[in-house]
Formats: sequence, structure tokens, C-alpha cells
Amino acid sequence: MDSHPGRKPEQPEDVTPGVHVWLILVKAFEAVQAHANASLEGCGLGQSDFRVLEVLLHKGPQPVNSIGSRVHLTPGAVSTAVDRLYTRGLVSRTEQAEDRRIRVVALTREGRALITRIFSHHAAAMEAAAAGLSRRERVQLVQLLKKLGKSADALTRA
Repeated sequence: MDSHPGRKPEQPEDVTPGVHVWLILVKAFEAVQAHANASLEGCGLGQSDFRVLEVLLHKGPQPVNSIGSRVHLTPGAVSTAVDRLYTRGLVSRTEQAEDRRIRVVALTREGRALITRIFSHHAAAMEAAAAGLSRRERVQLVQLLKKLGKSADALTRA
């Protein structure tokens, strides 16, 4: 019998319930997301516009229909973002010669200059957020998060 009323029974240190893993993951994500959002404040881009420009910066010209899955936006949200970016002169849209239904989106010179500057600032902010982890811990964290994600995805798809 526990001699300290109100104290939780002790569990072995190596037993962490899945719900606790989820809670810690959510809290960590929310803290990092808040820092990411703060790093983008005042840059003149919304989240969806930033994500579209970032994927074009790192992946090159993309068909409109492939951008959404890369940046986790619905087809309608991607089309709206591309329209805004096109109006601002930050991206171009061209139809494919072989299939005119496919429009390829690419950065303009102005778009590349803007997203390069903004992304550099954002990358520095994300580096600061991860500074509490050693190189080895970062590698381990990435490996473990991928493993967790694949496991959860397999359950969802089953």
C-alpha cells in the first residue's frame, strides 16, 4: 500500500502510454508551429502562399495538381494561392504542350528573390528552435518520428 495518499502509483520508467506520447508530440508541435508562424509574420505572405513558394524553390517548377499533396493543401486552396501569387508576379503558369489541361507553376525572378530571402530567415528561426537538440538527437528524433508516422499511417490504412 502506498504510504503517500494522492500520489500516483509508480510505473516503470520504460512504460510510457501511447496517449502520453501523443500529448507530448502535440505540445511540441504547437510550440514549434508558433515559433514558425512568428518567423513568418510581417513577410507579406500567408501560410499557404509561403508553402507554395517554398516547394517551388526547393523542387523547381511543378504542375498545379502536384503542389497540393506536397504542401498539404486542397486543390482549391492551391489554385487560390497560385492565383494570388500569379497576380503579384511571383509565379508564372504555363500549359504543357502535350496536355493543355496541365499547368506548370514556376517562380519568377521576383518570386525567387522574395522566397529566398524569406526562407533564409525562416530556416534560421527553425535552426534556433532545434538548437536544444544535439546533432545526434536530431537524427534520432527524425528517425523516431518517421517510424511513429509510418506505424500510425499503417493503422489508419488498415
